[in-house]
Amino acid sequence: MENAAYIGLSRQVTLRRELDIAANNIANADTTGFKVEQLMLGTQVEAKARNEGVRPGVSFVLDNGVGRDFGQAALKQTNRPLDFAIEGEGAFFAVQDGAGEAYTRNGAFTLDPEGRLTTQDGKPVLGDGGEIMLDPQLGAVSVAQDGTISQDGQPVGRLSVVRFDLLSVLEKGGDGLYRNTSNVQPVDAPEVQVRQGMLEGSNVNPLLEITNLIEISRAYERVTKMISDANDLSKRAVERLGKPN
Repeated sequence: MENAAYIGLSRQVTLRRELDIAANNIANADTTGFKVEQLMLGTQVEAKARNEGVRPGVSFVLDNGVGRDFGQAALKQTNRPLDFAIEGEGAFFAVQDGAGEAYTRNGAFTLDPEGRLTTQDGKPVLGDGGEIMLDPQLGAVSVAQDGTISQDGQPVGRLSVVRFDLLSVLEKGGDGLYRNTSNVQPVDAPEVQVRQGMLEGSNVNPLLEITNLIEISRAYERVTKMISDANDLSKRAVERLGKPN
């Protein structure tokens, strides 16, 4: 296989990955707190398919991982007392995940049978002093903009809202939660505000992602044709060289 075909194949691999990411963005256009993703591309210089002495290597397309846009999305009114949204970029609710903490922008919380504030899948929501316990007998829950939770006019806890100076340390899991992959510790985010009875939507632009899908599909077709043309050229060259004079 010629160098052009190898390079084209490396691009096809990344295009398939880009297609999956764009499709996933569209599928999560209505997912609470979802942040749009895109593939980060790079180049990797390797040896040529044929050893041609001092000539330089060829540059292949490289998948450098997935990047995310943590920009603010629109807030949607739900009027549900245990729905919370963060107004401000780069901050997250902290939840208990096994032996450590995880982070989310999805503030659709609920109460478990013991009165703990949890995520929809049962992970405890963390406050300044650990898990947040609520007593349904004390009446309605109210939450101030700084995350302070009150019942019957008395503070009962404060939502832990934290931020990371470098968002690239966060790795997204299959459950939609972000986990800290570094030794850097999060800090409080007093500059953001908590909105009760609201949820943050997805920051995906469906029209833009559909356009991306079309462009990716066309690029894949062009690369496929380039590989096919390169192979046909090599085949014709071999056939001509093999003909007797």
